[in-house]
Amino acid sequence: MGYAMFDVRAAQAPFVLWQQMARMAWEAQMIIVLRTAGMMGMVQQDVTEPTRMVMEKADAATEAMFAALHAAGRGARADQVMSAALRPYRKRTKANVKRLTRKR
Repeated sequence: MGYAMFDVRAAQAPFVLWQQMARMAWEAQMIIVLRTAGMMGMVQQDVTEPTRMVMEKADAATEAMFAALHAAGRGARADQVMSAALRPYRKRTKANVKRLTRKR
């Protein structure tokens, strides 16, 4: 009778996924505050920011769907599929925070 090895990565996966989601949620809140302040004229903001805000959501959703389908098609675990789907959103939130907080 054989014993299965304990997979540490699989055990840590929910925590890693939670960390990714929490970081992205924090950055998303920062982006909302900065863009709202820009729309109210409290901070300087590029005039294309509102359009960019809408367009990037559609692009990220498309990329996320394809990434999730690709991961699922490879037979990835559920947490890996979720992580793949989050990656396009995380990439954008990270870039937006960097862009919106830089000195002008």
